[in-house]
Amino acid sequence: MAAGDSLESLLSKRVQEMAINGEQPPSPYVRRDDADSSITQQQVPSALCPLPLIDLGLLSSSPTTPIAEQNHELEKLRSALSSWGCFQAINHGVSSSLLDEVGEVGRKFFEQPMEEKNRVLKGVEKADGYGTDPAPEEGQSLNWSDRLYLTVYPEDSRDYEFWPPNPSSFRDVLEEYTRKMREVTEVVSRGMAKSLNLEEKCFLNQFGEEATLQVRFNYYPCCKWPDLVLGLKAHTDGSGYTIILQDDVEGLQVHHDGKWFNIPTIPHALLVIMGEQMEIMSNGVFKSPLHRAVINSEKDRMSIAMFYTPQSNIEIGPEDGLVSEEKPRMFKKVKDYVNTYWWGYYKRGIRAIDAAKV
Repeated sequence: MAAGDSLESLLSKRVQEMAINGEQPPSPYVRRDDADSSITQQQVPSALCPLPLIDLGLLSSSPTTPIAEQNHELEKLRSALSSWGCFQAINHGVSSSLLDEVGEVGRKFFEQPMEEKNRVLKGVEKADGYGTDPAPEEGQSLNWSDRLYLTVYPEDSRDYEFWPPNPSSFRDVLEEYTRKMREVTEVVSRGMAKSLNLEEKCFLNQFGEEATLQVRFNYYPCCKWPDLVLGLKAHTDGSGYTIILQDDVEGLQVHHDGKWFNIPTIPHALLVIMGEQMEIMSNGVFKSPLHRAVINSEKDRMSIAMFYTPQSNIEIGPEDGLVSEEKPRMFKKVKDYVNTYWWGYYKRGIRAIDAAKV
């Protein structure tokens, strides 16, 4: 950090600006992979992640879907979520044109001049808006990324003050994308329950009718020193689960069996990653995987993450059908998990879920 530069002044400067100016990452951005023993990583070459493709159209009971095909897809789903904690979704019901549009309005937002983006600048204590995450605790590095974070559902929780006025189609596109994501979460939640031989609405009931959706547009500028920084530090999500739309530049990695694996980019597929609350609801059957975003030296990258979280003030816990003498209850019931458990632990670079264990 240059003399006279405070962490606060660095946080007020966008990563995109530093990248455009060709600046070497300041010391607070330099990665600290071994900052905490609970997420210490083996520095080995990353391999391509062999995630299965799950056809969401086969998860729902339909007269046109043979039972054998549906059962096979449900078994693939259970296997993926109990080992990797994530999967690539195809035939998800979201049109390719809408996926292209939401990616385009995100790109156009970040391509605007700073004064235009700053019209929706987040406040110090606000989550919604443009900027960066609050300062982490001492010893944790800053992410080499800028983001636009918005609450999109329930509709009365939207703060349109932070929705960009430009590009002009941003609001309409995001509202339509939100409607489609609500449909996807219903199919995924029902499919996960059926894969565990549970009543298919059990997870939907835990999420509640006013389950929250929040979107995060992540922009990762390229960096001439990609080994010095991380776009997003290693973490697990505090959501129920997260649905990610990637562009065509690889950068997202998942940790499995002591190694990092690159998640491939598949045009118009949606990546679904379990959050810690889904690990709790499944009594540990489904895993919330450690993941991170690495930086490319030549290409920028953007991803759009939609976080699906139980409604506020609702209590969640392991499904009774997954608790037995052979598989005792692993977690206590929790409420407002992100604020109560996850956020403070995330800032320290450690997992919160251990605090929720029985």
